[in-house]
Amino acid sequence: MTDQEYMQIALALAAEAAALGEVPVGAIVVKDGEIIGRGSNAPIATHDPSAHAEIRAMRAAAATLGNYRLAGCALYVTLEPCALCAGAIQHARIARLVFGAPDPKTGACGSVINLMQEPRLNHHTTVESGVLAQECGQILSKFFAARRG
Repeated sequence: MTDQEYMQIALALAAEAAALGEVPVGAIVVKDGEIIGRGSNAPIATHDPSAHAEIRAMRAAAATLGNYRLAGCALYVTLEPCALCAGAIQHARIARLVFGAPDPKTGACGSVINLMQEPRLNHHTTVESGVLAQECGQILSKFFAARRG
């Protein structure tokens, strides 16, 4: 599958989150071409401030692999990860991060800060941004526009 095809799957997860009243962010973890973890935002439903799409996808992937280290994995997410998620991505040793829309308010992979390129940290994830950025941004814009009503 291509990066765009993987991101389409993450977008479908984001749409599921939106349908439940959660901020529409979706994520998947891929290893050797196989999706091993899926997640969508669920902090409201789970009463868990850490239930971001990336965290949930990585938890599922870690359970699949039986290991908290996700070396050799790629994480696809519709929105640039925040500091919480960027830290978890590094701790999990994700090899590659692919995100859609930048987050100019809380993005920790280049927009506000860039934890992925902090030289003092011992792991550096490769980052590719802008994959289906328009579609990823649009689902967020529509969600927040409807809430402002």
